[in-house]
Amino acid sequence: MNNSRNFSAGPGALPLKVLDEVKQSIEKIPELGISILGVNHRSDWFEKLMQQAEENLRLLLSIPESYSVLFLQGGSSLQFSMIPMNFLRGTNKVAQHIVSGYWSSKAPKEAIHEGRVNIIWSGEENHFTTLPDLNQLCLDTKSAYLHYVSNETVEGLEFHQNIENSEIPIIVDMSSNLLSRSIDISKYDLIYAHAQKNLGPAGVTVVIVRDVFLNSSVSTLPSMLDYKTHKKANSIYNTPCVFSIYVLKLVCDWLIKDIGGLLNMEIINKNKAALLYKTIDHFSDHFATHANQSYRSNMNVVFKMHDLQKESTFLNFLSQRGFSGLEGHRSLGGIRASLYNGIELKAVEDLCDSISEYFR
Repeated sequence: MNNSRNFSAGPGALPLKVLDEVKQSIEKIPELGISILGVNHRSDWFEKLMQQAEENLRLLLSIPESYSVLFLQGGSSLQFSMIPMNFLRGTNKVAQHIVSGYWSSKAPKEAIHEGRVNIIWSGEENHFTTLPDLNQLCLDTKSAYLHYVSNETVEGLEFHQNIENSEIPIIVDMSSNLLSRSIDISKYDLIYAHAQKNLGPAGVTVVIVRDVFLNSSVSTLPSMLDYKTHKKANSIYNTPCVFSIYVLKLVCDWLIKDIGGLLNMEIINKNKAALLYKTIDHFSDHFATHANQSYRSNMNVVFKMHDLQKESTFLNFLSQRGFSGLEGHRSLGGIRASLYNGIELKAVEDLCDSISEYFR
C-alpha cells in the first residue's frame, strides 16, 4: 500500500506535496527551528498562521466580509448540537431538516433536545438512493433554519444545486465536499466542515457564518458552545488544533498555487469521478452503484458487487496492488472509493486499470 493509492473516506489522503511539507514540519519548521507539534498557540508565529489560513479560505471561496470564519473542534458531531443550541433554543420556532443519509439522520436527533424539529424530506424509504429537488421543497418561512448535508459519504449522494431565494437561514454540512468545487457562499447562512476530507487532517472544524445570523444566536450558553465566544477570541478561546490548522493552511496554499483555485479543482474532481463511474458502469454485469445516477457523488463512489460473496476476494485483489481504504461503511457494506482532493487522477486511472484486470 502507498499514500497515493489511499482511497479512505476519512481521514482522507493528503496531497503528496503537502504530505512532504508536513514530514519536515514534524521535525522542525525552518523559520522556527522547532517541531510544529511544539509550537505555542499564543505565539506571534501561530497568530500569523491563523490569519493566513483564514485569508486562504476567503480567497478560495470568495467569502464576503460580512461572514466570519471560525476554527473550532468536535467535528460535525458537535455542530449537530451547537447549531440548535445557538439558533433554536428558546425561539419557539421549528428546525427543518433534510434526512438524506447516514450523517444527516444524526442532526435532528440532537436538535430535538433544544426545540421542535420537522423532517421535511427523508430518503429512508428509498434506502437513501435519491435526493430531493432543493427548490421544490415546501419550506416554513417562519422556521429557525433549514439544515442539510451537501454530500453523504456513506451512500455516495451529493447535491449538485443550491437553494434559490430562500426566506429562512440555510445551514449546510459540507464536511466531505468543501474545497472540492466552487460554491456561492451567499446562498448559505452557516457552512461547517470537519477537516479530515479535503481540508487537512482530523482535529479542526471550519465554520463559515453570516455575521447577521451569528449575532442572532442565543446569549445564555456555556462559553465553549457559543459561536460568539470563538469569534471574539479569534478562534483561540481555548487551545486550538495547531497542527491541523497548519496543515489546512498548506492544503490551501497547494490549491491556490499548484491547482490554480477551486474551478480547476472542480474540473479535476469531476474527471476523476467520471472515469471511475464509467468503469463501474462498463462492468454493470458485476457492479451496481448505490446512488441513483442523477445524484452520484463526485467525492464518494459507493458500489457493490451483485455477487456479494466475491467482494472480499475483489478487495483483496486491489489491496495486493497497493490500494487501501476501499471498504464500504460499516452500516452499508460494499465498496467505497473516496476521491477527495488529495487523490490524483493517476491513482484513479490505476484503480480503473486494476478493476479491468480483475475481470480479464
